[in-house]
Amino acid sequence: MSKEQNVAIEDELYAKREKIYPRQVSGVFASLRLSGVLGLLGIYYLFPWFNWDGRQAVLFDLPARKFYIFDLVFWPQDFFYLALLLIIAALSLFFFTALAGRLWCGYACPQTVWTEVFLWIDRKVEGDRSKAMKLDKAPWTANKIIRKSIKHVLWIVFSLFTGYTFVGWFTPIDELTTTLINLEAGPWETFWVFFYGSATYLNAGWMREQVCIYMCPYARFQSAMFDKDTLIISYDEERGEPRGSRKKNIDPKEKGLGDCIDCTLCKQVCPTGIDIRDGLQYQCIGCAACVDVCNSVMDKMGYERGLVRYTTEHSLQGKAAHVLRTRIIVYAVLLVVLLVGLIYAIGQRIPLELDIIRDRNSLYRTTESGLVENIYTLKVINMDELDHTYHLSISGLQGASLITRTTDVKVEAGAVMELPVRVSIDPYKLKQTSTELQFHLQSIDKQDLSIVETGRFIGPVTR
Repeated sequence: MSKEQNVAIEDELYAKREKIYPRQVSGVFASLRLSGVLGLLGIYYLFPWFNWDGRQAVLFDLPARKFYIFDLVFWPQDFFYLALLLIIAALSLFFFTALAGRLWCGYACPQTVWTEVFLWIDRKVEGDRSKAMKLDKAPWTANKIIRKSIKHVLWIVFSLFTGYTFVGWFTPIDELTTTLINLEAGPWETFWVFFYGSATYLNAGWMREQVCIYMCPYARFQSAMFDKDTLIISYDEERGEPRGSRKKNIDPKEKGLGDCIDCTLCKQVCPTGIDIRDGLQYQCIGCAACVDVCNSVMDKMGYERGLVRYTTEHSLQGKAAHVLRTRIIVYAVLLVVLLVGLIYAIGQRIPLELDIIRDRNSLYRTTESGLVENIYTLKVINMDELDHTYHLSISGLQGASLITRTTDVKVEAGAVMELPVRVSIDPYKLKQTSTELQFHLQSIDKQDLSIVETGRFIGPVTR
C-alpha cells in the first residue's frame, strides 16, 4: 500500500464528523414512519398513567417482584413467559429482516423514534434544513444564542421528562410525581431519571446517526440475514444512469441521460447522510425517506416512479424475485405457533403455585405403630390479587393418610406460606420403593382455581 493510500485511509478514519441536516420529506413511507413514532411514543408516555382496578395498569414493580400488565400479574416464577416473549422478539427480528431489511431500524428503533422528536424540535426552533445550515455557519449573534439556548432547553426538558416516564414504569408514577415535586425522591429514582434523561439527550440530540453507524451491532450482522430475495431500498442504476440535470420538457433519451436528474435530494433526506445511488450500505437504516423524495421528483418531472424503491437484488439483475420463499414461510409459521402458544399459555395460567420439598434428613421413617412416613414442606404461593383459602388433599397412593395441622390453608394475596405435612401408610400396601402421589390444592372460594403437583413417596417394600 502506497504512502498516499495510507494518508487517505487515515484522513477517512480520523476525519471530523460532518453534521447531517436531514431535509423534511412527505410521502407514503414518511406517513408510516410518523404513525409508528406517534404510536410508540403514545404507548411509552401514556401507559404509565392508565389505572386498572385501583392500581397502575402497567407497572414493573421490582421491589415487590410483581409485573402488572392490566388484568395480569406476573411473578418471578413466570419467567417462562418472558423467555418465550424474548424468543418471539428475536424470531420477529429475523423474519422482518429477511423479508424487508432493516424495518426495525427505520420505523421502531428507540434511537430512530426519539431522533425524530429531536429533529422536529430542531425544525421548530432553527427552521428547515437550509435555515439550520445557515444558522450554524453564522457568527454568534444574539439571535443565534437565543435559538440555540431555546433548542437545548427543550432538549433537556424533553429528555428529563423521558427519564421521569421511564422510572414511572417501575415506580407508581403518581407516587413518583409527588416525591419529585417535594424533592423527596429516593436515590435510585433520582439516578435513573437523570441517567435515562442524559442518555436520551446525548443519543438523540448529539450522537444521532453515530449510534446507528458505529455503536449499534445490528448494522454489522444484518447482512447475515439478507439474501438476494430480501426487499431492500435500491437505486435502479440501469434506469437512472447516466445522471444529469435537465429541464422538465427535455426528453432525457435525446441527451443520452437516464431518469436521475442528480438533484441529490435522496442524500439530503437521509438521516445517516449516505447516497443510496452508491449501492446498498450498512449505514442505511431502511427509513425509505429517499424513496418518498425520489418519487416526488419523478412526479414533477413526469417520469415513472420507482427509480429508488423497495426491490430485491434478483429483480435488479432481471431475474424472478421470490419474496415468499421457504425461509420466510418457516419464520412465519414458527412465529404464529409461538404467539398462539404464548397466548394460550397465558390464558390457561393459574395464579397459584405449589412447590413440594422433601425432608432431606431421611428418605422415610417408621412410626411406633409400624407405619411408614414421609415428611414434606409445601410452599403455597398465591399469585392472585385476592386472599384465598385452599383445601389440601392427596391421591395416587391408595391407603395413605395426610397428616397436617390443617387441611384448609389461607394464603393472603401475593403471599407465600410454608406448610409442613406428613404422609403415612401401612408398609404392606407399598408395591415399590418409590411411588408417585399427587398433592391437590383447591380454592374453597373460587372453584376454578386449583392445582395438582406430583411428589414421590419412598418406603420399604414388604414381601
